Amino acid sequence: MRFKCRFDRERGLPLILMGFVIVLDQVTKSIVAARWYIGAHIWPEPAHWDDLLQIIHVRNTAIAFSIGQNLPDPAKRILFVILPVIVLCILVWYYLSSDEFTRLQRWATAGILGGGIGNIADRIMRPDGVVDFISVKLPEWFVWDRWPTFNVADASVVVSCFLLLVTIFMGSRKAITATAVTEEEPSETVAMTAGEGPDEQET
Repeated sequence: MRFKCRFDRERGLPLILMGFVIVLDQVTKSIVAARWYIGAHIWPEPAHWDDLLQIIHVRNTAIAFSIGQNLPDPAKRILFVILPVIVLCILVWYYLSSDEFTRLQRWATAGILGGGIGNIADRIMRPDGVVDFISVKLPEWFVWDRWPTFNVADASVVVSCFLLLVTIFMGSRKAITATAVTEEEPSETVAMTAGEGPDEQET
């Protein structure tokens, strides 16, 4: 395992996705923040507010599901800005230095970085909180009527984390299978050698 930061094609190409996520996230947030007041229901018309997809301008001064909404400002600054910045720096260092990533894992990590940077930029630059504007209706049997409003950065982090976890799980299963096969081969060799012994003595 080597940990020396390097920048090559394999590491550089996925960072295009990171940049794309940051730009798309900030552009969409800027449009919503500039054109509509907080709380504005942008789309669809009021008569169709029960639709599957809604665009509505809300702000979030906490994290997912409004966790930490009532924390004092200094605590929010530490937990929601400083700590995530440290985590992202460590992730960037590991991304550039480790050889253990697969190609898909590098793209997934780039998606996480892009989403994380997009939301941290909001927490630093927007005093009213992170701009959220995508609202999705949930099935009737679910706990909530609608999923908590989110943005492009949130979507990138969730999808990328899911892909990363799937690839890690699949890689672990392959490693376990390969180890089991390797352990069985010596046993089969010993059994075959033991079985050939008497025949060789008769000849």
